Amino acid sequence: MKRFLLSLFVGLSCVTTPVLAQNGPLRIEITDGVIEPLPFAVPNLVPATPGDVQIGADLARVISADLSGTGLFREVPSSAYISGINDFNAPVQYADWKAVNAQALVTGSVSTSGDTLTVQFRLYDVFSNAELGNGLQFTGSVQGWRRMAHKVADAVYSRITGEGGYFDSRVTFVSESGPKDQRAKRLAIMDYDGANVQYLTDSSSIVLAPRFSPSGDRVLYTSYETGAPRIYVLDVGQVQRRVLEQKEGTMSFAPRFAPNGHTVVFSLTEGGNTDIYTMEIASGEIVRRTSAPSIETAPSYSPDGSQIVFESDRSGTQQLYVMPAAGGEATRISFGQGRYGTPVWSPRGDMIAFTKQSKGRFHIGVMRTDGSEERLLTASFLDEGPTWAPNGRVIMFARETQGAQGRSGLYSVDISGRNLKPIPTPDGASDPAWSPLQD
Repeated sequence: MKRFLLSLFVGLSCVTTPVLAQNGPLRIEITDGVIEPLPFAVPNLVPATPGDVQIGADLARVISADLSGTGLFREVPSSAYISGINDFNAPVQYADWKAVNAQALVTGSVSTSGDTLTVQFRLYDVFSNAELGNGLQFTGSVQGWRRMAHKVADAVYSRITGEGGYFDSRVTFVSESGPKDQRAKRLAIMDYDGANVQYLTDSSSIVLAPRFSPSGDRVLYTSYETGAPRIYVLDVGQVQRRVLEQKEGTMSFAPRFAPNGHTVVFSLTEGGNTDIYTMEIASGEIVRRTSAPSIETAPSYSPDGSQIVFESDRSGTQQLYVMPAAGGEATRISFGQGRYGTPVWSPRGDMIAFTKQSKGRFHIGVMRTDGSEERLLTASFLDEGPTWAPNGRVIMFARETQGAQGRSGLYSVDISGRNLKPIPTPDGASDPAWSPLQD
C-alpha cells in the first residue's frame, strides 16, 4: 500500500507534504508544484446479465472522467489493455496491467433488479500486487447511476490521496441566456461536472447569488421579483420557496447560511447605508451585526460558526475583514494592491477564497484566515464569485469573456493554481455555489 501511495508522491515537487499517521497509511497533502499524473485503469464494470453491459460501460466512463478531471490521474486507454476483467471475483493478472504501466486498477461489477442498481468495486495497487483497502458496495436507483459512479470515484480518490472526495456533489448557479443588454437569468442546479441540469426558477425576474444550506436540501438566493432585491429560500427537492421577511423600505441581498442551517447572514440596505445582519429562519428575528457608515457586504461564516468574513470599503477601498459571528470589532486581513471582494471561507477552515481586482484584471485568489500567504490562482478580463468544493481542494468560479456579446461561464481550478478547466453548461452561467457531499 505504501509503495503505491509513494508512486504518486514521486511525481510531486518538494512543496508537497507526506503525512504518516501513526499506525496508518501514508497520506499525501498536495499543495503546489508540477504533478506527474498517476496512470490508472478502469475496465468496464462486469455485468450480471447481458442487459447490464451498457450501464457497466457508462459507469466506468464516469469514474474515469472524475479521476482524470482532477489532473492527478491519467487514464490508460482501453485500447492498450492486454487483458480485461471478465470475472469480478477472479484473481487479477497484475503482470498484464504492469505491462501497460497502470499503477492503479479499479475493477467493478454491476447488477440491476427492477429500478435497483447495485455496484461493487475494488482498488488494486498494481506494483505491490495487492488490493488497496476493502471493496465497497453501493446501492441506489437505476436513474441515479451517475451518482453511483461518483461515489466509487470519491472512494478511489480518497484512498489514494488521503483527501476527502467531492464528485458526489452538486452546484447551483445562475443560468444566463439572451443578449448582454437583455439577459434572462434563472436559477439552476446540476451535478458538479455539468450533467443533469435542472431549472429551479423561470426567467421572469432576475436572480442572484444562490447558496446551499449545510445539508444541501435548501438554497438561498436573491430575487428582484418584486422590483427590489429580496431573499428567498427554496427547498430543492420539492422546488418550493418562501421569501424571508425584511424591514419595510429596505433591500436585502448576499445571503448565506450559518453552519447550523437555522441562521442566515446577509446584507441589508436601509437609509442609504448597507450593513450585515443575521436572521433566525424559524422566528424571523433580525439582528444587526455591523454598524458603520461604509458598505459591508458578502458575509461568509467560518465552518465552526464562530467568525464571519466580509468585504467593506471602510478603509477607503474594498477590503476583507473578519469579525466575531455575534458582531464586534473587525480585523482587516487583506493588504495587497487592488480591491478585494466576495470572500468565502473554506470548508476545511484553513483558507479564504476571494475575488481581486488589480491593474485592470480580475483574479480568484486564496489566503490564510489571517490574511497571510495570499496566492492568485487565475487572471482574466473578469473572474468572480469563488465557491469551494466540499473537500476544500478545488474552487469553482464564473468567468466572463470580453466584448459586447461577452458570455459568462463556469470554471474550476485547484487551490495550487493548477488544472484550470471549463465546466460545461447549456447556456451562460454565473454565481456558482457548491453543495456539500450528498447523503
